[in-house]
Amino acid sequence: MAAPPSPSPHDRSRPEDESDPVEQMISRTGCAALHYAVQDCMAEHQDWRKCQMQVKEFRDCMMSFQNTRKEQLLQQKLHPQTD
Repeated sequence: MAAPPSPSPHDRSRPEDESDPVEQMISRTGCAALHYAVQDCMAEHQDWRKCQMQVKEFRDCMMSFQNTRKEQLLQQKLHPQTD
């Protein structure tokens, strides 16, 4: 009797009830809609050069989130909460 085929190491599919950690991370930034716009553009045009407006908007959103997060962390470091 033959053994069942082993899963491909390139298979990145997940069960439907398991969320993609990258999508979870992006959704926490508030930039998910822009991320999906980049994906849609890439799917439509198959050329990232035609999607520069969407890429720039997503990059700007992510940079804004990162800067805000850095400020929050700095404030926490400068003013730690005491319980």
